[in-house]
Amino acid sequence: MSAGGPLRETNPLRRFHGTGTMTLLFFLFLYIPIFVLFALSFNAGSTATIWKGFSFSWYASVADNPDIIRSAQNSLIVASAATVFSTLLATLAALGMDRARFTGTSAIAGVIALPLIVPEIVTAVASLIFFVGIGLRLGLGTVILAHTVFCIPFAYLPIKARLEGMPAAYREAAADLYADEWHTFRRITLPLLWPGILSGAMLAFITSLDDFVTTFFVAGPGSSTLPLYIFTSVRIGISPEVNAISAIMLGISIVFVAASMFIGRKG
Repeated sequence: MSAGGPLRETNPLRRFHGTGTMTLLFFLFLYIPIFVLFALSFNAGSTATIWKGFSFSWYASVADNPDIIRSAQNSLIVASAATVFSTLLATLAALGMDRARFTGTSAIAGVIALPLIVPEIVTAVASLIFFVGIGLRLGLGTVILAHTVFCIPFAYLPIKARLEGMPAAYREAAADLYADEWHTFRRITLPLLWPGILSGAMLAFITSLDDFVTTFFVAGPGSSTLPLYIFTSVRIGISPEVNAISAIMLGISIVFVAASMFIGRKG
């Protein structure tokens, strides 16, 4: 009997004919457009959808375009700042919730995760109204503030999961050795928590880097990011240059998500 034999017999989905075919169609539907975009980013021709041969010319064009470079710099500034702020706040929230022993902790955890389920357009409009209401000028600062808010749950969940999986015996042993709260946190909790913090930070970074809706509402003049640049370019017409930018962002996203999953599972 093959290694997969027992699994095939115990998995109830295997009893239905066509399950494998439907799974294959699902993945093809999901990833074929991405593969097509990636392949067309190497198109030598000037049209986005007609293949004229293999070339890196559009990647060179992206590197020489000052508007794209400026947008990329804004994206990196916003994503880096939002990652630092959201990860710091998420870490403090996770540590506070880990020690919380009162009624309503589930409600507070739900509030922290609320940006994950609230439609982003609602968050974007609410952020715009808030910034305008308090007289804050729209620009990179408002984009960073808005990104920090919706990145907090992405950073919070891996950190909280790491804390929940941390054996209490380590901290109890530190207490038995007369270590105070600060030394226990610095020597025991924080080293064990680092994989969760890094995993959450990477998720927050890539979420901020890819965001379009919120940025579109709260960005001011001179604070265009790469997603906004792509949207503006597509309104004129899809070009191979847009395919190249999208392929670069796709590669960055895959690297960060894979690294986040690897670090989150490590240890």
